[in-house]
Order: sequence, then C-alpha cells, then structure tokens
Amino acid sequence: MNNRLYLVTGAAGFLGNNICRLLSARGERVRALVMTGDPAEKYIPNGVEIIHGDLLDNMSLERFFDIDQDDEAYVIHCASIVWVKVEVNPKVHAVNVGGTANIIDQCVKHRIKKLVYISSTGAIPELPAGQKIKEVDHFWPGDRLVGYYSETKAEATQLVLDALKKYPVLDACIVHPSGICGPYDYAFGSVTSMVRGFLQGKMKMGIEGTFNSVDARDLAEGVISACEKGRRGECYIMSNEVVTMHDMFRLMNDTAGRSDRFYVLSKKLARIGVRVLALSGKITGKEPLLSDFNIYMLNRNNEYDCSKAKRELGFCCRPFSESIRDTVIWLRKEGFIDAEEKDKKAAESLRKSPWPLSFYIT
Repeated sequence: MNNRLYLVTGAAGFLGNNICRLLSARGERVRALVMTGDPAEKYIPNGVEIIHGDLLDNMSLERFFDIDQDDEAYVIHCASIVWVKVEVNPKVHAVNVGGTANIIDQCVKHRIKKLVYISSTGAIPELPAGQKIKEVDHFWPGDRLVGYYSETKAEATQLVLDALKKYPVLDACIVHPSGICGPYDYAFGSVTSMVRGFLQGKMKMGIEGTFNSVDARDLAEGVISACEKGRRGECYIMSNEVVTMHDMFRLMNDTAGRSDRFYVLSKKLARIGVRVLALSGKITGKEPLLSDFNIYMLNRNNEYDCSKAKRELGFCCRPFSESIRDTVIWLRKEGFIDAEEKDKKAAESLRKSPWPLSFYIT
C-alpha cells in the first residue's frame, strides 16, 4: 500500500498545477490547497483531493494537514503572490512570509516527512555580469535585492532555515526557480503572454535585455525529486539558459513558421518611454505598462548555476526553444490564439478571482 501523501499549496498556480499533474499521472496521492472561488481550480487534474483554504487561516490549514498516523507526508509549498513592483505591499508580505510561517508551524506540529519550499532566484543577491549566481546559505531582505517580491521571498526562505535550527524534527530543503515558462500556463505569465501576443499580431516590440525561464514541467520534476533527495537545509537553483530578447522573437517566428518583423528598443529609448508612460498615467489615471523595474529585470545578471540541482537531484531542463514550441502548440489547442472571445472570458474570470493575477504565476 502506498502511504505517501503529497500536500501542495498553490496547486491552482502554474507550477503547482504541473506538480499535481505529474504526481497524479504517477498514481501518487495528492492533496491540494486552493482558494475558494479560484477560477483555475478547474484545471487541477481529476483524482487530486482539493481542500479549500487560505495560508492565513489556521482552521483551513488544519484541514489541509489532517493526515493519518501512517501517512508519509511531503509538503510542497508553492503558493505566493508574485509582486512585480518595488513598492511595499502588506498583503504580499502577509502571504509570502506569514503564510510560510504558518506552513512551517503545521509541518512541525504534524511531523511531516519533508517540506520543500519554493523560493526564487530573486531571493539570492545578484552578482556582477559575467559571474554565475550560485546558492547561498543565508538570506536577508536588504542584501542587494531589488523588488519587494524578492525581499519577501528572502525573508521567508530564512524562516525555513531558522526553523531547521529550532526544530530538529523538521526536514526541509529549498528550491530557487528562475522565471517559469511552458504550456498549461492558464494564468498567462510573462513568457506565455508574450508568445500569445506575438502570434496574435499584437506584440512586435520588446526591450533590449535577457531573461531566464525554466520549463514548469522540468521544474515540477526537480521539485518532486527534492522531496526524496533534497538534503536538509540545502538550497537548489533550478534555471535554464539565458535568452536575449532578439533570440525570443526569432524563436517565436521559427516556431510559428513566420518571418514577421519585430523591433527591440534600446535601454535608453525604453527609459524615455517609461517617463512618457508615467506622465500619461497621471493624466489618464491608468497604471503604466512599463516601469524602470521592468527594464531592470531584463538587464540584470540572469546567469545562474544549477549544477548542484543537476548533481544531487537529477534536475534537467529542456531547451528553451522546446518550451516555446510546446507553448505555441498548447495555445493553439486551447484556442487562446485565434478565439478572441474565449481569450477575453478567461482573462475576465481571472480578474474577478479572490487573488491578484500574479498569485497564479507561481
């Protein structure tokens, strides 16, 4: 009899959904924590037990952690709010830090087998260009980090490490993904949105820079491997090759069988655009689509060393070109490229959800 039980938070999100999908296909028992009314719940695979709850509600967490004495329970904590601004947001801190503290308390109380916390490469201090960023063993929100999301993930990551010193019974390791890409992204993260916009003829311009995105399917494999092979208190970067904006447009053209023209703005022109959009936003009351933070994210050092995860966990990431190809195939199959009305309904459904759209990216 299989007594393994996987408890997955953020199961309706991009990564959480892929983890549930993979575990379910392997015949594993999976329990998912999902917000009541979350429109992405319908994409969670059949056979996964769903518990409606909230990271900040201990009563619902008790239901989520209600396990039998013989269960060998693994907790995969994916849930977070991805905040793409530098400004402080109390809700982001409450969920990302306070929610993680609540998960740790429950793991200790119920003596779970292993906690795998999904942090971010953004929680690791950036190194100068030309140097690959590696794992560190201490995290501090003000330590050369840019963006409030990165600060909250650093604080939450340190909570996990501190808990290991405080509670000998607790076993946990940490995964640091770079950006996430690939099919089954029903929340339309940055990479998926760009591909969809390009194929719809709405996205012909980008900003000079680079990004690093790991396929959610490969990341899910790595996270599950961390449940069994991840060493106590160790951190594991899971990343991909660095891709330039020019590379991205060429890949989208090649994958879609097109030769569309595209334009990549220099950093200087992009910064001018930020000023113009900021002024326009003050007049119209609409939030600008581009900010200095967006430009920074594309021009920071996005080179990561994931050799540790490869060596210890068997992590392996497919080429970015394959992820883009599969994303195009998935978008077409789901009708998110050609069916405008379906596209609008999906976006409206997510907009009315109890969490910000960014919650579902993780």
